[in-house]
Amino acid sequence: MIEVNDLTKAYGDTVVLDGLNFGVDSGEIFAVVGPSGAGKSTLAQCINLLERPTSGSVVVNGEDLTRLSHKQLRVARRRIGTVFQSSSLLSRRTAAENIALPLEYLGVTKGEATRRVQELLDRVGLTERADAYPFQLSGGQRQRVGIARALALRPAVLLSDEATSGLDPHTTSSVVSLLRELRDDLNLAIVFITHEMNTVLEIADSVARLDRGRIVESGRLVDLLTDHSSALGRDLQPQRLDGAAKPGDAVWVATYDSPDVPADWIGRVADELGTPVALLGASVQVVGGVSVGSVTIGVAENVSGRVPAALARFGLQTSSHNAARELEVVA
Repeated sequence: MIEVNDLTKAYGDTVVLDGLNFGVDSGEIFAVVGPSGAGKSTLAQCINLLERPTSGSVVVNGEDLTRLSHKQLRVARRRIGTVFQSSSLLSRRTAAENIALPLEYLGVTKGEATRRVQELLDRVGLTERADAYPFQLSGGQRQRVGIARALALRPAVLLSDEATSGLDPHTTSSVVSLLRELRDDLNLAIVFITHEMNTVLEIADSVARLDRGRIVESGRLVDLLTDHSSALGRDLQPQRLDGAAKPGDAVWVATYDSPDVPADWIGRVADELGTPVALLGASVQVVGGVSVGSVTIGVAENVSGRVPAALARFGLQTSSHNAARELEVVA
């Protein structure tokens, strides 16, 4: 596991990170989001101690890495594997040779290194591409090599610094699936730094928003998505595309407000209201086993006043279509 305590980083009078606190348990994926200039890159460099914090601590499995000497830190840094945005592979080395690089620096015997590299190639699904050079690999394959290299020294923590940035949606999903699989198989604590909100929905257990060097909101992903007072939760909601209602129908937006919303709630609401309920648009995802998102429905105007109470009985919060749009604009 990893704990970040009162982490501050300043360059002269400019404070880039200001008293950050968070922890990531083994087997957990913690996403950090925020706008450009929020301090995400500096945070990544402080977590793996490429930059020493001005104050505060980075604790991995109970050991404060910020208190170690340079010699001790070289050893302790092996506990944190880092996956970079562009994979940062050496162009004159094959996939296998890139993965072997940390093992060579450590002085691992050639036989041991070969076995470890083969194991990692198999784990990331690139056994048949071992002898390929980076220019012969797709973007997703290069990123998989980068992930394998980050795992070479068996770290307890994996730091993903914009690892899916610039990848197409299919490749992004592939890399995300691999990271989730590695989290489960190896019980890793993963810090996933990104600006891509959709990717957060696919991968994170918890999430924090970094803004101007401070964490302004954080929590379990499911809790944020079902907390309608959460600005971060609203930003993370799946985007909804709405169709047109038929004349005479009132339009409502129903947002999942409970982990226990029944799958057949539209039919049950229609039965309760005694009138059909039209599905006009929806964006619902399952996150941590819980359905989250929102649905736009059309209901006959003469029963519209009964809609909020009917939907609330099934764990849904409602707002009129216009009110929902105004909320989205403000957010």
